[in-house]
Amino acid sequence: NYEIDLFQALIKAVAKLAGTQDLENSSLKVVADHIRACAFLVVDGVVPSNEGRGYVLRRIIRRALRHGHKLGMRDAFFYKLVAPLCEQMGDAYPELNKARAQVERVLQQEEERFAETLDQGMVILDAAIAGLKGKTLDGETVFKLYDTYGFPVDLTADIARERGLSVDMAAFEKAMEAQRERARAASQFDVAYGGDLNVEGKTEFTGYDRLQEGAKVAALFQDGQPVQTLKAGEKGIVVLDHSPFYAESGGQMGDQGSLVAKGANFQVVDTQKQGGVHLHLGSLSEGSLKVGDTIEACVHGDTRRDTAYNHSATHLLHAALRKILGDHVQQKGSQVGAQRLRFDFSHYEAVSAEQLQQIERMVNEQIRLNNPVETRVMGMDDAVKAGAMALFGEKYGEKVRVLSMGDFSMELCGGTHVARTGDIGLCKILSEGGVAAGVRRIEAVTGEVALAWVEQMQGRMNNIAELVKSDSERADERVKQTLERLRSLEKELERLKGKLASSAGSDLASQAVDVKGVKVLAAKLEGADPKSLRDLLDQLKNKLGSAAIVLATVNEGKISLVAGVTQAQTKQIKAGELVNSVATQVGGKGGGRPDMAQAGGDKPEALDGALAQVAAWVEARL
Repeated sequence: NYEIDLFQALIKAVAKLAGTQDLENSSLKVVADHIRACAFLVVDGVVPSNEGRGYVLRRIIRRALRHGHKLGMRDAFFYKLVAPLCEQMGDAYPELNKARAQVERVLQQEEERFAETLDQGMVILDAAIAGLKGKTLDGETVFKLYDTYGFPVDLTADIARERGLSVDMAAFEKAMEAQRERARAASQFDVAYGGDLNVEGKTEFTGYDRLQEGAKVAALFQDGQPVQTLKAGEKGIVVLDHSPFYAESGGQMGDQGSLVAKGANFQVVDTQKQGGVHLHLGSLSEGSLKVGDTIEACVHGDTRRDTAYNHSATHLLHAALRKILGDHVQQKGSQVGAQRLRFDFSHYEAVSAEQLQQIERMVNEQIRLNNPVETRVMGMDDAVKAGAMALFGEKYGEKVRVLSMGDFSMELCGGTHVARTGDIGLCKILSEGGVAAGVRRIEAVTGEVALAWVEQMQGRMNNIAELVKSDSERADERVKQTLERLRSLEKELERLKGKLASSAGSDLASQAVDVKGVKVLAAKLEGADPKSLRDLLDQLKNKLGSAAIVLATVNEGKISLVAGVTQAQTKQIKAGELVNSVATQVGGKGGGRPDMAQAGGDKPEALDGALAQVAAWVEARL
């Protein structure tokens, strides 16, 4: 297939970038093949990541980059092949032309991130292979490349295979497991329950329309083992035949509340899911609880309500992101609790302040419209045909729950939500930032928490206004004026310091002593800063001609040292050695170039004595 016109054109495009005439080079074919796969994956909404299909894309990109490396291409090149690919396939696949700029940005960013890793890894791998006595690359080297330098294991295996070598994967896995054990030992987290429990059946979830109802205890667990009874003061897990408690899934945190029986009260701190069974985690505060007991399950209403505000807001946020940033945006994870929401999404660059403002306004506009939040249960195929968004990586059954908010948002979701969008009240975005390559994160608050945040910000604004003696509406302008004045004063201070340093330089120059034809000066200045010392050092070097100079200042018990040696004397005297001869006596160390070096120290009481020995130190080296 590499002989067809499509591939020949791409191979020639790669060869042109690589500056080679050898069109039979197999690396040209690999790169030409991989630009097709990568471009269409990005068009389909995939971005490089460390899991799922995003990891598949990352592996393909990195394999292409490694073959580009073999062709001698050290600068970013892969993204430049999107243009010739569009020429070949753009007519048949118009979406490729439409998304060209996005594809180029995604590939270029991934390439730039990986370039340094590739260069470092290849140097280490080449050295390890050159030193091999057999035909097997040891697992420790593979692990070091992966753990220390981020060099992918599959890439190491590819390179080894091409060179007729095998990889000791058993030793690599052993090193990986040792690392995992170290991580587990260092972990400060207390696991709620260890591993899978031996529990069967299914808990019927009844919490969509009620927060309290009677249920029967189907099973009890303590320390991962089934028990018949829990006693007061004991931690454990309760399984019910049906429950209004939502078990953590789809990013929504598990419900909290209580399970109450005659004389018994089990406080639920979290609800998890294992298979189809809801696990109520907590402790028994009083009485005893037995398998078969009838209890009253009571969910904390305020916590559930606030969580619903945040969960519904993530749906509006997801839709707004796609409308403002583009259809390539896909949910990559979320965490929804009572206090705030966190939403991860695929995007190749930071979201601008203007875009964030547009997104927030759009979400709040939908809240004010107060559209009903409707749920329907239908077949998976019917839901997708109706336009419902399904999250990649999520497992769905034949029947799915479709959640709609007006004509703005439609997603598959099993979580708990508000009845109308207006219930959310207010959504305020707190932050936006990157969490992985091609993945961004937004954190936001809603409802009462959002209102409290706004009130807090208003309070801070009022405080700032009071400090700058203005009202809150004009405080920003007053702060701007104050900062401009501050910068003006700083510049004036720098000018005066320079003038002072120049004046001090004239006085200090006269204190230099002649040591075998070299002017040696070691002096302490009061009230100087490190920059003033450097400026003064340059002036003294120009003034003295052949010289070796050490200047020092003390601020709040900390010593700053700077040493300078004129160029002609650096063969005999190194500024780094000179400054360290003083620094070691005052509790510090430093370094720098042969003609200029800096150091610090924390023993000001020893400074005068150390400076007094500089002339003798220089004389011993001339």
